[in-house]
Amino acid sequence: MKKILILFSHPKFEKSRANTILVDHVKNKEGVTFHDLYEKYPDFHINVKAEKELLEQHDVIIWHHPFYWYSCPPLMKQWIDMVLEFGWAYGPNTNALQSKTCLNVITTGGSKELYCSQGTNSFTVNQFLRPFEQTANLCGMAYFPPFAVMGDA
Repeated sequence: MKKILILFSHPKFEKSRANTILVDHVKNKEGVTFHDLYEKYPDFHINVKAEKELLEQHDVIIWHHPFYWYSCPPLMKQWIDMVLEFGWAYGPNTNALQSKTCLNVITTGGSKELYCSQGTNSFTVNQFLRPFEQTANLCGMAYFPPFAVMGDA
């Protein structure tokens, strides 16, 4: 059975109905580790060594976050920048994340109709998430299409 790590990053989780429902469905499932970055690191001082060890123990990595300004909240971005560093996550002779699977689970306030070439946002969610896809690719992970919970039209 594959071990799943959910890296959850939501600075206002208590106000999010959609994320509460998603989290409640997975939080205590066997084989799933729910890791709330804002709960663990309210001061933004990330324990890089501990985070790397956590990644090494799992097969599937899920970046779960609200879609803030076409990306992720700041703590998740900082986590990516600090933990997925050259010489460990990518680069010559590195394989820490090889053969793992990665995807985004996101929530948006906007509807699917807003996220298309004719919509207000001009691009699809998949297009906005290309930096995450490339990050996974660079680290040798298989990137799956995102799971997006979107607002009503």
